Amino acid sequence: MSESFFTGVCTALVTPLLDGKINYPMMQQLLRRQYDAGIRSVVVCGTTGESATLTDEEKLELVRRSKEYVMDRMQIIAGTGSNSTEHTVCLSKEAERCGADGLLVVSPYYNKATPEGLIAHYMSVAEAVSIPLILYNVPSRTGLDIPVSVYKALSHIENIAGVKEATTDITKISQILSVCGPEFSVWSGNDDMTVPIMALGGKGVISVASNVVPELTNAMVHAALDGDFDTAAAISAKLQQLHAALFREVNPIPVKRAMSIVGYDCGNCRLPLTEASEGTADALRSAISGIKF
Repeated sequence: MSESFFTGVCTALVTPLLDGKINYPMMQQLLRRQYDAGIRSVVVCGTTGESATLTDEEKLELVRRSKEYVMDRMQIIAGTGSNSTEHTVCLSKEAERCGADGLLVVSPYYNKATPEGLIAHYMSVAEAVSIPLILYNVPSRTGLDIPVSVYKALSHIENIAGVKEATTDITKISQILSVCGPEFSVWSGNDDMTVPIMALGGKGVISVASNVVPELTNAMVHAALDGDFDTAAAISAKLQQLHAALFREVNPIPVKRAMSIVGYDCGNCRLPLTEASEGTADALRSAISGIKF
C-alpha cells in the first residue's frame, strides 16, 4: 500500500454482553466514547472482543451494526482469522460485504503452519478481498511466531497493510522494518511496547488499554508520532501499572472488569473465560485510581 492504513491508536474493543447476548446499545456507547476521545479506528471481533466464542453470525452482525453506527467517521476493522484458510476467506469476504474497512487476521493457531503455509494462507485471504488486511502475530496465543521471512514475502502484496506484532522482541521489530520497507506498517500489539516500537518506526498500537483510557493512550501515541518521545515515555510510565493489571489474567478477563470500574457495564466473558479474581479487580481499581483523567 502507498501509505499506512492508519496511524495512531486503534482500539481492540471488548464485546459487551448482557445475559449472554451482544449488548448493541452498549456497543454504540463504546464506539461513541472512542470517537469522542479522538480514536478513529477500532477492531471488533478480535481477541479482546472474544472472537473465539462468537458465532460467525454474531461477528458479521457486530461488524454491520458498528459500521452502520459510525459510518465514515471511523474505520471498523474486523477480526476474521481462524485456523482454517477456507473459513478465514469466507468470513473475510462476508465481513467486507458487511462494511468492514479492513481485516485483522491472526495467524492460523494450533496448526503451526510452515512459512510456506503461512504465505499461502495470507495470499488466499488477500486475493479474496479488496480491503486492507493486517497480519496478526501473537505467539502466546497461537503457538507460532511468524518469521520475518514471511513478512518480507508478503510485504509487496498491494492490500496487505502490515502487521500487529504482539511481541517483546525489539530486535525482530527492527528486522521487520528493515527488510519490508516503508509500505509495510508495524503496529504494536502490546500496550507496554508501544513507545519503543514507535521509536523504531512503528505506526501506532492496536490497544487493549485504550478501552479504559482512550484519551491518554491517544495522547501517548500522538506524542510519539510527533517525535516527542519524552512526553510519550512519561505517559507510558504513568500507565505502566494499568498495563500490568490488564494482563494479570488472560485478556479480556481484566479489561472487562476495568470497563465496569470506569462506568461501562460490558458484562462478563463467555465461558470458558470466567470473571476476574478479586486480586485482579483490586489491582485494576488501584491502577485506575492512580491515573489523573
